[in-house]
Amino acid sequence: MDEVTKLMVEQLRDAYSAEKQALRGMQKMMRNATSEKLKQGFEMHIEQTETQIERVEQALERLGSKPGRKVCEAMRGLIEEANHEMGDHDKGPMMDVVIIAAAQRVEHYEIAAYGTMVALAKAAGQQELADLLAQTLSEEKMTDEKLTQVAESEVNPAFIREARSEEQEGANENRRGGARRKAS
Repeated sequence: MDEVTKLMVEQLRDAYSAEKQALRGMQKMMRNATSEKLKQGFEMHIEQTETQIERVEQALERLGSKPGRKVCEAMRGLIEEANHEMGDHDKGPMMDVVIIAAAQRVEHYEIAAYGTMVALAKAAGQQELADLLAQTLSEEKMTDEKLTQVAESEVNPAFIREARSEEQEGANENRRGGARRKAS
C-alpha cells in the first residue's frame, strides 16, 4: 500500500469512528430536544448517518481495507463536551440552543474531514472515491444549513422570549419585595 493510500485509509477510519460516535451523540441530543423541528431534523440525519457509515465502509473496501479499531479523538471530545453542556441545562429552549451549537460543531468537524478526503482522493486520481465521499460532504453541509434555519426561525427566538420573560418576572418580584420592605 503506497503512502497516499495509507493516509486515505487512516482518514477514512477516523471518519468511520467519528460517524459512529456522532450517531450515538445525535440519538442522545434528539432525546433531549424539545423543538419538534429539531427532533425531526435529527431523525432524518440519523438515517442519513447510517448511509454515510456504509459509504465509508465502501470507500475503505475500494482501498482494500476495513474500518479497524481507530478512535476519532476529536469527535470523542465534541460528544463529551455536548454531553457535559446538556447536563448543565433542563429541557426547554435553552437546551435546544445548546444542542444546536453542539450539533453544528460536530457537522463542521465532519465537513472539514470530508472536504479534505474529497480533495485528497481527487488529487490521487481516485475520482469514484471522491464522488462517493462528496455525497456525504454535501449532506453534512445541508444538515448544517438546516440546523441554522431551525435555530434562526424557531429555537433562538423561543429561548430569547423565555429568558426575557424570566428576567421580567425576576424584576417584578424584586419590586414587590422592595415595596413590602418599605411598608413594614
